[in-house]
Amino acid sequence: MNHWLMKTEPDELGIDDFAHEPQRDFMWDGVRNYQARNFMRTMQPGDHVVLYHSSCKHIGAAGIVQVTRAAYPDPEQFNPESAYYDPKSSPTEPRWDAVDLRFVDKFSRIIPLTELKTLSELADCALVRKGNRLSVMPLSVNEYKAILSTTNR
Repeated sequence: MNHWLMKTEPDELGIDDFAHEPQRDFMWDGVRNYQARNFMRTMQPGDHVVLYHSSCKHIGAAGIVQVTRAAYPDPEQFNPESAYYDPKSSPTEPRWDAVDLRFVDKFSRIIPLTELKTLSELADCALVRKGNRLSVMPLSVNEYKAILSTTNR
């Protein structure tokens, strides 16, 4: 099993949405960065994902979701009415992917970035470094466990 961190805006799809319908598979779409897309293409069912809330009042790690369906063409890239429409993409040569995710656990509190930055295990993690923080990034086993350990503090 691999581990990931995915950033989301909770007013679009946050941990509470997953927790409200724990048996539902949610499509994770709209990623329009090639490196993040390539990470999504390596995701497999069973992989765990730390859901990270951003662009909101309480920014930080919010819970765990699980990949239930590996990458497939993001249908929104073909929809001219969608904000995620890509006229250069076609059904025969799609550029963008989606994955399906399902609820695993909601943390008892949001783990803020300031706290995550204090974890020595995350020193090399892109999340805590300045610069481009991708919406999808891999986590090592140690990074994943370090994030989970903060939920018991």
